[in-house]
Amino acid sequence: MTIHFYIRFYTRPGEALFVTGNTDELGNNKIEQAVPLTWLNHDLWTGTVTINNPQTASIQYAYIYQGLDGQRVREWDDNKSIDITRNPMQEIRVLDTWNHPGEYENAFYTAPFQEILLKENETRTKAKAVKHPTHYFKVKAPLLQKNQVVCLLGSTKALADWDEVEPVLLHRENNWWTIKLQLPKESFPIQYKYGIYDTKSKTFVRYEEGENRWLHGDALVNTLTILHDGFVHLPNTTWKGAGVVIPVFSLRSKNSFGAGEFTDLKLLVDWAVKTGMKMIQILPVNDTVATHTWADSYPYAAISAFALHPLYLNINKVAGKKYANLLKPLKKKQAQLNELADVDYEAVMHVKLAAIKELYMVQKEDLANDADYLEFFEKNEHWLVPYAVFCSLRDRYGTADFTQWKTNTVYNQEAIQKLASPKGKQYDQVAIHYFTQYHLHVQLREAADYAHKNGIILKGDIPIGVYRYGCDAWLEPELYHMDMQAGAPPDDFAVRGQNWGFPTYNWDRMAADGYEWWHQRFVQMSNYFDAFRIDHILGFFRIWSIPAHAVEGIMGRFVHALPVYVEEFEQRGIWFNHVRYCQPYINDSVLWELFGPNNEKFKPYLDAVGNQYTLKPEFATQRQVEAHFDALDRSEENQHLRQGLYDLISNVILFEEPGSQGKQYHFRINVENTTSFRHLEWHEQEKLKDLYINYFYHRQEHFWMQEGMRKLPALKRSTNMLICGEDLGMVPHCVPEVMKQLGVLSLEIQRMPKNIHTEFFHPAQAPYLSVVTPATHDMSTLRGWWEEDRTKTQRFYNHILGQWGDAPATCEAWINKAIVIQHLDSPAMWATFQLQDLLGMNETLRRANPQEERINIPAIPKHYWRYRMHITLEQLLKEKEFNTELEEYIKDAGRN
Repeated sequence: MTIHFYIRFYTRPGEALFVTGNTDELGNNKIEQAVPLTWLNHDLWTGTVTINNPQTASIQYAYIYQGLDGQRVREWDDNKSIDITRNPMQEIRVLDTWNHPGEYENAFYTAPFQEILLKENETRTKAKAVKHPTHYFKVKAPLLQKNQVVCLLGSTKALADWDEVEPVLLHRENNWWTIKLQLPKESFPIQYKYGIYDTKSKTFVRYEEGENRWLHGDALVNTLTILHDGFVHLPNTTWKGAGVVIPVFSLRSKNSFGAGEFTDLKLLVDWAVKTGMKMIQILPVNDTVATHTWADSYPYAAISAFALHPLYLNINKVAGKKYANLLKPLKKKQAQLNELADVDYEAVMHVKLAAIKELYMVQKEDLANDADYLEFFEKNEHWLVPYAVFCSLRDRYGTADFTQWKTNTVYNQEAIQKLASPKGKQYDQVAIHYFTQYHLHVQLREAADYAHKNGIILKGDIPIGVYRYGCDAWLEPELYHMDMQAGAPPDDFAVRGQNWGFPTYNWDRMAADGYEWWHQRFVQMSNYFDAFRIDHILGFFRIWSIPAHAVEGIMGRFVHALPVYVEEFEQRGIWFNHVRYCQPYINDSVLWELFGPNNEKFKPYLDAVGNQYTLKPEFATQRQVEAHFDALDRSEENQHLRQGLYDLISNVILFEEPGSQGKQYHFRINVENTTSFRHLEWHEQEKLKDLYINYFYHRQEHFWMQEGMRKLPALKRSTNMLICGEDLGMVPHCVPEVMKQLGVLSLEIQRMPKNIHTEFFHPAQAPYLSVVTPATHDMSTLRGWWEEDRTKTQRFYNHILGQWGDAPATCEAWINKAIVIQHLDSPAMWATFQLQDLLGMNETLRRANPQEERINIPAIPKHYWRYRMHITLEQLLKEKEFNTELEEYIKDAGRN
């Protein structure tokens, strides 16, 4: 079989196109082995391939673009195919349209839309058999209404001669609307257009937009022409949805156990249906049990990227009727924990883990004959066994820090299999985690199924990092840079930056096996979720990397980043002084400026060198300072000394690139705010400032874009979930462009505008492929924010809400409501809201104190994540007036 490929694609001199597919002749989908095409004109490329020995019944293929820089980019998965069994022709011509990943319509072919949100609109027609077809038309149209199908009209009898009464109806095959036709030679060239036809009313609805399509050429003997015509040209921004955002632990129901559980999601689904919501978004639900203390409440420090957290297990459901009596003694404790205003993490976990152990002991014999359990174990064994053994070793040695264990500090598969053996003495200590994970899986899967049955999708959250002393780092330490810490540069919410403590990813090692760890992670998530939020998507372009000796995020720098070479200082007329730029600058003037009359208290930690000071060797790093003060009482004076020494250590201008032998350097972030910089001569400041701006805002852009394009397309291709990126913070210019190119939804927040010249972002200006929200879990709620800065909320009141006069002192219900409606009216695909911000629209339903509504404070590294709804979900479901009002707002905004 000979295939003649034609692809419509505009190119410039130096650019090239290739085709690849699932056969030897097409390079077996390997980009480097793709078949080069030949340029015909600016808009058309062609190539011919003969398939001598087909290895498959259906040839799946795609095109590849090579830019001027030599980088190759594959078009988005379009399911272009040639069915060899149904097309016995010796010659095949394919006329194709490039499928750009950023096309809005591609979002509607992700799992949440195809399987849930758009499924009820699906209408099918029967295909008419054609004996000797010459042409096979294929086109996509994801946003049809119920009873609507694609039709075809054109300038020949076979295309109905433009007769709108009896157009040619296409039928659905997978994602394509298709029709096979026999077109006579004399009819060419043909003009045609796709349209929409209503099968119920039997009426023609409309033509697609734009000029007529043209089909040139001929109807050749023994040749079939297949047209992949891309998308029907229809409005593609008409679908909009609304969603609620809340951590699972924050849910409150009559039957939960002091914290929200997976079973509570069903009640939240019921409420979402009542109000017209289409999405429920939650925070990560992976296991974070590292210390068995409240510090484990931090949901982004998972000890496993695959295991679920025991906190969310409904133990009554695990017990069932058969073992319900075992849990009766816990009823009083359950009532006490449920009455608390917030989550008592340690108390809840203590009771649940004890109950799980008791339930496991009476049910363990049943597992061996449970087909569902055995299937779960087989599918998840690759992560489940190492995780369970890790947990048993953590508990045996009293720490998750595997470097401190007496045995198995380095993962060895043979040794772990031995520990996991059913014949071993410690088997129950391992198998209890199989038992726990199985029941967590069942309960979350049931909640997801219930949501889908009711037309609601679940959106999960993928943390940017993994816990330093977790199972993933123990199992495959080569995937991470264990000597570094991931975090974020300073911003308005954390002025000294953030240090998350996670090791950074070794992307080169991950790329070596095609990002298999990420692929497995996405597969696991897709068991429960339809969409997900990539936490800190900027980390896929460059990560804020902090050396192990530092505590504060301000001591970090971007990795990877192109350094400043020592010669560049000389070229700009700057005399390079390594000691002055790279070591903390401390003298009496600096000490007075930073600490005033208290500066004498810092001198015991310093050595005098001439008229300056250096830190004593035992206090030279922030980790050394931390260890010293951790051993002392937490008096206000000691905390003041600790922070002051941190500030002295970070009072530098440059960090030297390790291993560069004094040749390469990176600027410390916010260098202008350091006293070290301010004590330089003015002309030296100006020259350094110019180089600083070049370093952060110019030289890295193309490099970071290449880094993003190296990782994100491969990761996106490994899942069919809808992907949303959390692109907040210090955003490089290349990030929004790459996200747009890949069709990854951005996050738009009113009080965090991406335009540095704008104080507030207006939801009306949001791009379609985005999620708008008034606040995230890392921010105060609308009511809390309103009271933080009176002058700022006054400007917001006048300029964004368009109100005259003085702003109210508090965020009154009508203001809260106006902001919510503003977001609902946005052109963004999704408008999502923290439940607290929705309840804030109602004076009687809102919490009395807005400060109690906040979930996390990023400036506090060890924040206790314990926020919980102040009313039950059962009560919320009964609030008919509020629910009806919210439903009307959502409906009036055109959100489906």
